[in-house]
Amino acid sequence: MVQSLSQMNYLLGAPFDGTACFRPGARFGPQAIRFWSDVLDTYSRPFDADLEDVKLADGGDLGIHSADWEGASGRIYQEVDEIVGGGAAPIILGGEHLVTLPAVQACVSHFPDLVVLQMDAHMDLRDQYEGLKLSHATVMKRVMETVGPDSLLQYGVRSGTRDEWALSDEKGTLVDEIGRVEEIVGGRPVYLSVDLDVLDPSVMPETGAPEPGGMTYRELHEALITLRGINIVGGDVVESCPMPGWGGPSGAVAAKVVRELIFLCSEGR
Repeated sequence: MVQSLSQMNYLLGAPFDGTACFRPGARFGPQAIRFWSDVLDTYSRPFDADLEDVKLADGGDLGIHSADWEGASGRIYQEVDEIVGGGAAPIILGGEHLVTLPAVQACVSHFPDLVVLQMDAHMDLRDQYEGLKLSHATVMKRVMETVGPDSLLQYGVRSGTRDEWALSDEKGTLVDEIGRVEEIVGGRPVYLSVDLDVLDPSVMPETGAPEPGGMTYRELHEALITLRGINIVGGDVVESCPMPGWGGPSGAVAAKVVRELIFLCSEGR
């Protein structure tokens, strides 16, 4: 880890996909994102910001194994705890969505009033999935238990079980208009988790569980721009599941989402 983290944006790969239930391979997501980032300019016109002008470090990929969630979770927690404790914003490159949980747990230890904003096709609010309490399909239930039901917001969701929809309705987690997020969270710190399957499969086919009826890239990008001014203290981009090799151009989509998340974290602090 770099010596001075103050006001830094710190990338960290979490190559774990041990609970993938349809299409494994998200463990290769961080590598593909870095590979396809070379396609992109460093300047973002909507943010009027350039990566060359922000404090940015890449800690590489954690040495974790998809057969060992306990070990992987501990490493993610430890690293994110050190990043946030040093004054930096963690930006996690997934990996499946379960990697969000230890990252959020670490952030909560520094920001007790943390809000988690999930952009996703799926609720991920199941209590168990295929007998597992810890799964990509249960991750937001575990996050809800970590931050409290009033501190989880969900946007872009279009798939879930009857029980998941009922729980969401009961707790009021869904946000239909992204512009309402600022009104809801005020100045509270926000962790933004972007599951790339929030995008339509025509835009993002290389993901673990594609779900028809999603956003275009432009719609997602406009939503991200709308979040400017919110106190985003960290986040992740997960479920990039590249084809063998370096994957197809979906990797460029994932890389651009990461770039814009970097700018959001830079503005939020």
